[in-house]
Amino acid sequence: MPLVTGKQILDEAKKGGYGVGAFNVNDMEQIQAIMAAAEATGSPVIIQASRGALKYSNFIYLGYLMKAAVLDNPGIPVAMHLDHGNSLETAKKAIELGFSSVMIDGSLMEDGKTPSTYDYNVKVTKSVVEYAHARGVSVEAEIGTLGGIEDGVGSGKIHLTDPKEAKKFVDETGVDSLAIAIGTSHGAYKFKGAANLAFDVLKEVRALIDIPIVLHGASSVPKELVDEINKYGGQIPGATGVPLESLQKAIALGVQKINVDTDGRLAMTGAIRKVFALEPEKFDPRDYLGPARTALTELIKSKMLAFKTNGHSNDYEPISLEQMKEFYAKK
Repeated sequence: MPLVTGKQILDEAKKGGYGVGAFNVNDMEQIQAIMAAAEATGSPVIIQASRGALKYSNFIYLGYLMKAAVLDNPGIPVAMHLDHGNSLETAKKAIELGFSSVMIDGSLMEDGKTPSTYDYNVKVTKSVVEYAHARGVSVEAEIGTLGGIEDGVGSGKIHLTDPKEAKKFVDETGVDSLAIAIGTSHGAYKFKGAANLAFDVLKEVRALIDIPIVLHGASSVPKELVDEINKYGGQIPGATGVPLESLQKAIALGVQKINVDTDGRLAMTGAIRKVFALEPEKFDPRDYLGPARTALTELIKSKMLAFKTNGHSNDYEPISLEQMKEFYAKK
């Protein structure tokens, strides 16, 4: 199955009433784990790379690894997505690498930390929409800001999305999906107390806009993963995430894309620490990266089942980027 856009995957999820996990990658093992989980569950999938991850791999290495996932899994619809692009130039680089979907986070300035103005967000988002749509690539944008900081991205402060502003923003920019802030947060320390998401905001946004809705900062930080890390020498006290039940409720209320990064990092780190602690004689990277890949595969399978993505890989005929180019040109 050829590479597809994030728009096609999320439009199908919206029609089907399920969620699609978007899983961040930095290396080959993570990509292989995600695709193994998608194959095992029959799920469409979004593999995404942050600009930090792309920079770490000198752009081209991670880009080609992601392309390999598409070529090696012809039965799975795959979107290659840029996570938290901070400028038109970043989006251009990703599209040149072959990405079929890009996010422009104009809710923050180019430093990825300072909250922007509404007018700035509209201006930079429109520039990316115009460039990407001309090449058949779909665009995600964000309005409102999340708490926490991850991969160098985030203001550290939560500013909930204004539903009426979200509607205006979608109308003015023509984006394909919208990330909203309802109280989720980047990183492993999302809440000081109980997790309270603003489902009233989500309901109002869903009633006002017709495009797919995205949740960033949506890792659940499972206690068993944190305990595994700490058991074998880690020091991650008091980490808390978004309860899985809250994510399932968000999907039922109209969220289509759920970003997961921290949980994958925890699963792999726990597996690696276990090998180092129990088999200190091991030094071949395959001896610890292999178990890490297996642990991540199991985690992602559980996410796909929880989000009800499983069994939907054959729901639709894929649309190529060339066909999407024609679609956008007629809009």
